[in-house]
Amino acid sequence: MATAIFFASSTGNSEEIANKIASKLGDIEVFDLAGTKIEKINNYDKIILGGSTWGDGEVNDDWEDVWGNFCKLDLSNKTIALFGLGDQESYSDEFCSALGIIYEQVISKGAKIVGFTSIDTYTHDGSKAQIDDKFVGLVIDEDNQSDLTDERIKNWVNDIKEEIL
Repeated sequence: MATAIFFASSTGNSEEIANKIASKLGDIEVFDLAGTKIEKINNYDKIILGGSTWGDGEVNDDWEDVWGNFCKLDLSNKTIALFGLGDQESYSDEFCSALGIIYEQVISKGAKIVGFTSIDTYTHDGSKAQIDDKFVGLVIDEDNQSDLTDERIKNWVNDIKEEIL
């Protein structure tokens, strides 16, 4: 089976990151959860999930809209990589926490997670997406570190490419 990216984007930033990831990986499909049934994930064995953190460390509206059905999916035998966007200065105590919420659900459903990244070069006080000294996926801060985005994507894609394609 092929690889696909599923993302939710309230402002367009997550969509931009999803498309940058796709361009680095090659010929893979990209789906916006705003117009895609979450069950389409069943058609893929390798998946990249992404979105941004809203409010007090929550998933954005499009993730919230599909969450109930997402929680019903059987993700065992799937390899999943995650990416998330957040603002480490304005929301330092919940930086990219939506990524951690998605991670908890995915791991509880038996998926294999790839693509953990270092917390080095980030300044934040807390995150549900952090386990020890790693984030559970690619973390992007377009508000404060947009100059690092392309390099972070390139390095992350190189790390996951073998397992996600």
